[in-house]
Formats: sequence, C-alpha cells, structure tokens
Amino acid sequence: MNKIQIIGPPFSSYVWVVRMACEEKHVPYDLVPGGIHSPEVYAIHPFGKVTVMRHGNIELCESKAIVTYIDKTFSGPALIPQDARGAAEVEQWVSLVNTAIDPCLIRAYFLGYLVPKGADGQPDRAAIVGALPAMQKQIDVLDKTVARTGYLAGASFTLADINLLPVLYYVQRFPEGGEMVQSAKSLSAYFAHHSERRSYQASFPPPLPGVRTVRDSEVTQ
Repeated sequence: MNKIQIIGPPFSSYVWVVRMACEEKHVPYDLVPGGIHSPEVYAIHPFGKVTVMRHGNIELCESKAIVTYIDKTFSGPALIPQDARGAAEVEQWVSLVNTAIDPCLIRAYFLGYLVPKGADGQPDRAAIVGALPAMQKQIDVLDKTVARTGYLAGASFTLADINLLPVLYYVQRFPEGGEMVQSAKSLSAYFAHHSERRSYQASFPPPLPGVRTVRDSEVTQ
C-alpha cells in the first residue's frame, strides 16, 4: 500500500502531532508542504485547514481523525487505548487541548507574538497580557493532571500526550509562557521527559522566523 502523505506546513502543531503518531507506530510517510487554504489542502479539507492526509484512495482531515485511522490501520503501540474508559479519557484530553488550551496558549498568546497586530508591526501587548490569566489557569490544571501518573490520560503514553507536546514546545518560545511552564514542576518534568522520545525528536519542525528554536534539553534543565 502507498505511503501516507501528510499535507501541511511542517511547523504546524497539528502536522507535528500526526507526524509523531506515524513515528510512534513506525509508519512510513511523506510530508508534503501545503499552506492553510492552499489548493492541496482545500482538496481534502472543506474549510482549508491543516492537517490533511492521503493514503491511497483514502483522504482525511482533522488530526484526531487522522491519528485514529493510523492507530487502527497499522500495527505497533496503541495510541488510543482499546478499553472504553481509556479511549474516552484520551478523547477527553484531546478535546480539551484542541478546544480550550490550544486557542489560548497558541492562537491567542503564541500567535500574538508571531503575527504582530499592534502599532508599527509590534506584538499586541494588550492581547498577550490579556491571555496570561487564562494561560496560568490552564497550565496549573495540566501540572496537576500530569503529576498523577506522568501522563495526561491514564498511565501510558497516548495520543493525549502527543497532542499536547507541540503546544508546550511552542508556548515556551516566549518569556511568559516559558516561565509559567518552568514554574510548574510536574509539567516541566513531564515535558522534559517526553520531549526525549524518538518520535518527538524525529518529527521536530524547522524554525519559524523570529521564534527562539532550541532543543528542549536546553530549556528544561
């Protein structure tokens, strides 16, 4: 069967999630660059969002659906537990990250720095500062959650962890986010440990302009 094609910008957190899933399962894939709202992406996603996947005559959009397909199609370690409770807990945390944590930590905070909308092309400090209280609350919740077992859901590495790691990487690229994560002792230890996984290292994205890019051992010591 043909190799999986993962289509989207390499630096996208959701593209990174799908690539990590392939690496965990040892599934060969090709990364095909394609921007948001590009023809290549619109051909699969009705709203032109990333990431999207093609595998032979199978086309899918949305990272959760793509990883579910990969997990059920290929052998290797299960990324979504087989039991109902374990699967539901992973689904719960994927949903919480995608609908609440990513919009705050990435869309509001990280992109507030990366895509400046303030005067003279500077970051919108009001928008960034406005996101900080919600960020702190969310990081406190994550810190408390991973303190239980060292994982976000259950007691083993799952899609829930894969889905969170890129968010934690990117939010630490700017001062307030880095300080918050490093001050959350369980969460910072969680990130330091899991960012050493082969799948994380093998799928590490290229640098973004204006973003401090370092390997995570340098920011978690």
